[in-house]
Amino acid sequence: MQFRTDLEKNEYLRLDPRACKAADSRGRKDPEEKCQFRTDFQRDRDRIVHSKAFRRLMHKTQVFLSPEGDHYRTRLTHTLEVAQVARTIARILNYNEDLTEAIALGHDLGHTPFGHSGEAVLNRIYPGGFKHNEQSLRVVDRLEETSKRTGLNLTEEVRNGILCHSGDLKAFTLEGQIVGISDRIAYINHDIDDAIRGGVLSPEDLPAEEIRVLGSTHSSRINNLIRDLAENSSGRDEIRQSPEFREALMDLRRFMFRNVYNSQKVKDVEDLEKVERIVESLYGYYLDRPEEMPEFYFRIAEDDGPAAAARDYVSGMTDHFASALYGVLFEGKMPEQRGVI
Repeated sequence: MQFRTDLEKNEYLRLDPRACKAADSRGRKDPEEKCQFRTDFQRDRDRIVHSKAFRRLMHKTQVFLSPEGDHYRTRLTHTLEVAQVARTIARILNYNEDLTEAIALGHDLGHTPFGHSGEAVLNRIYPGGFKHNEQSLRVVDRLEETSKRTGLNLTEEVRNGILCHSGDLKAFTLEGQIVGISDRIAYINHDIDDAIRGGVLSPEDLPAEEIRVLGSTHSSRINNLIRDLAENSSGRDEIRQSPEFREALMDLRRFMFRNVYNSQKVKDVEDLEKVERIVESLYGYYLDRPEEMPEFYFRIAEDDGPAAAARDYVSGMTDHFASALYGVLFEGKMPEQRGVI
């Protein structure tokens, strides 16, 4: 039988000196008794996987607002692909896979319904703006509730990695830095795959120079990007890509924004107007009527104000739930027999 203390000792023997060890964690905001069998990072991973917000990711848009087909990515499958890429890199570099996986699985818990289109609407209408990485941290700190606690009470390393996975923020652990780059590696490549499947792109449309550098197929690009990252990060105090690969990946990202993310083939004007109408209407409705939100969010309105509560409630909705609720409130449709968040 292997106990937590055995796992912690093994990390010192097995992992690179630069890796974050569970026994060296900065700890939790509210100290807890240690688990007998799991390290703190393993425990964080399990709490995220068992959270309601994690389950809702399966019904949230990645890129395509109304995909017809079973093989398009959702926010959940994106999260799993990020975790796979990040764990592979951590394993190659001999860093902490448990910490890496926990951050990866939690990094998008705060995403809105309707993907980045929904996020753009909330960012425009919510005072102070809306960023999904900040909302992901709020989800694990405040919005997930169990019989024992408010929030998941995660370790500081996981919390920091979730917050710093996007934008210009840089995680203080190498494992958190791995997740930040793995997110970009995963979404750019799987969004290319979905765009080709959806007829938005053909392989011949992809920019020739970037494809020459990164690889001509989905699997070869993932493999080459992982290898480049590992080779340029090994023995260093930061996670980084070679200048050639970083520039090629960022150029490919810009290509995707021009030709996919902002393409009318993916999000036509009618779809975008519908997303804006749904998100803005639901937010405004509950901003004015916080007492009509579920009791949990009404308590948030009393503590943090109705704007924060409306933001939290609407951003946590799945695409289907938001659409159905809009139909009930604004189109006179009968409510479906589905649960509430």
